[in-house]
Amino acid sequence: MKFTKEHEWLRVEGDLVVVGITEHAATQLGDVVFVELPEVETVVATGDEIVVIESVKAASDILAPLDGEIVVVNDKLSDSPGLVNEDPTGAAWFFKMKVDDMSALDDYMDEDEYNDYIG
Repeated sequence: MKFTKEHEWLRVEGDLVVVGITEHAATQLGDVVFVELPEVETVVATGDEIVVIESVKAASDILAPLDGEIVVVNDKLSDSPGLVNEDPTGAAWFFKMKVDDMSALDDYMDEDEYNDYIG
């Protein structure tokens, strides 16, 4: 897995990259009550706002970590946004994307670097 400074995790599955938020981010947000996911076939550029998460504490935007196309979204989160708190690095993935350049993943932190980053 790779990690962004915005507390997203990225996992390669075949030719796709799966994206979600870290346990640290889920804890900071508090109880998640709503998740708005992007449409399938949306083409995104790094830094685009593509997911909105609302919790009892705040609303947050998730940014596209890479250039590419959204090919699958996790519809379970619409009915069960609390999955983000229960299993942030497993069942609560947000979307899968076909990435323009897989080598761009090299720009992100590995798990040890991320753990150092969050202190």
